[in-house]
Amino acid sequence: MASWADHAILWHVYPLGFTGAERVAVPAHEPARHRLGHLAAWLDYAVELGCNGLLLGPIFASRTHGYDTVDHFRIDPRLGDEDDFDALVTAASQRGMRLVLDGVFNHVGRGFPALRAAVHGGPGTPAARWFKRDHASGDFAVFEGHRQLVRFDHDEPAVLGYVIEVMNHWLGRGAGGWRLDAAYAVPPGFWSKALPAVRESFPGAWFLGEMIHGDYAAYATESGLDSITQYELWKAIWSSLNDRNFFELDHALRRHNDFLDDFADGVLPQTFAGNHDVTRLASRLTDERHVGHALAVLFCAAGVPSVYYGDEQAFRGVKEHREGGDDEIRPPFPASPTGLPPDGWHCYRLHQRLIGFRRRHPWLVRARSVTEHLVNHAIALRMAAPDGSGQVLLLLNAGDEPYRFPVGAGSLAPAQTFEAGAAPDDPLLVPAHSWTILA
Repeated sequence: MASWADHAILWHVYPLGFTGAERVAVPAHEPARHRLGHLAAWLDYAVELGCNGLLLGPIFASRTHGYDTVDHFRIDPRLGDEDDFDALVTAASQRGMRLVLDGVFNHVGRGFPALRAAVHGGPGTPAARWFKRDHASGDFAVFEGHRQLVRFDHDEPAVLGYVIEVMNHWLGRGAGGWRLDAAYAVPPGFWSKALPAVRESFPGAWFLGEMIHGDYAAYATESGLDSITQYELWKAIWSSLNDRNFFELDHALRRHNDFLDDFADGVLPQTFAGNHDVTRLASRLTDERHVGHALAVLFCAAGVPSVYYGDEQAFRGVKEHREGGDDEIRPPFPASPTGLPPDGWHCYRLHQRLIGFRRRHPWLVRARSVTEHLVNHAIALRMAAPDGSGQVLLLLNAGDEPYRFPVGAGSLAPAQTFEAGAAPDDPLLVPAHSWTILA
């Protein structure tokens, strides 16, 4: 079943970084910082980019990075308060944008009230049943070795009721959906109970599950999620360009087709070339001439695409596995677009062109791809609507010489190229390190 997300292009923002918030929670006696207004001031920029959805990182009260939530019902004072949230919702709605919130429901921070009660009251108390125990140590189980992130016990009915209450609360205040952080670590049966209960009141809500690994299709089916993060395609996009090995991209797109075929009706992958957890595209690619290739794949492939804030300006940043290792990829934005470096606007305009192309071909959201020609440094991909109502031909050349693709173009003509302007006389001849979309 189709939803608003079928037409969504998401601008993905990590609010604590975007707004330049403090690294740790502000003291309880200090006033809220009201920084969400800084984000609201950028909504026109996002709309002009072509986005109609705002995919937010954590905005709820936490101790540090937002994923150590201590109160799901309170806006982090480093960002503002509930009035600031309401103003952001109103500003987004006035521009036709939906807000998707980041729900961290696999684990909580050490300051979470029920966890404090469990520590104080001991293992036999009702609060203690909210949290998993490590059988070896007897202590609370933590998420992937992070001692400050204590895992919920998703078999506990009180946890289910709490999560449903949180999701309903913020959907009632105007959110359009939820990104479910670390969904892969939560039993799918938990979501299969929670989501129908939420949909009773909010049938149009959209639920995206973070899946880094695992059986995407089986998890989506068992959980009832509307979308799954497509990390396999993300990795293949930059890796195949760096290695000049489009056989990897071909394999990933075949898998992508399989996911689309195996997903329940209406379920879509969520596609991206960058997000808050990975090295930025401009830093990941070894040849900056291939940024356009990556984006062309992103906006021609099926799914719900997102653009991570700053990627549209070719921001650089490397993720490092250390304390503070996310800082480079979660930087503050200036007060207005005039404060952005001038050398990034070329990339912004490239995003605009490709997002515009995607919007003129909305059937791409469920398209299947067929590889019509493949060598290490060049690939021809035909994207077709499931009902046969449309097709586009994407030609990628990562080689050092012009490459003529031995495929049939039929009546298709150049719609987008590596640079704005006239296409070559032979649309199947693609210059070195270039790309063309025929439509």
